[in-house]
Amino acid sequence: QVELLESGGGLVQAGDSLRLSCAASGRTIDPYIVYMGWFRQAPGKEREFVASIVWSGRHTYYADSVKGRFTISKDNANKMMALQMNSLKPEDTGVYYCAAKLGSEWRIWGQGTQVTVSS
Repeated sequence: QVELLESGGGLVQAGDSLRLSCAASGRTIDPYIVYMGWFRQAPGKEREFVASIVWSGRHTYYADSVKGRFTISKDNANKMMALQMNSLKPEDTGVYYCAAKLGSEWRIWGQGTQVTVSS
């Protein structure tokens, strides 16, 4: 069983920065991971895509709402992924989830970490 564990959430003010981390543990599944990514869910809203990165490459993808402010990165050797979030806005508030895409589906999810941005 593979587990993903997020860390780094917190309460910040608008304009501040936060760095989220995701650590993978468990049996080796690297050959099966296509993408690693971040999603978020704001109160009363559906979970939405934030950013993703090709696990065996360098291509990155971002939601329009975070382009230019957020940066996704990875460390394959240590099975870790990070999301650097700059110029945070109140609308970035939510629970941020780390996820792994195996094949065509996002199959493995972390428990989430809360990010709250005050105005």
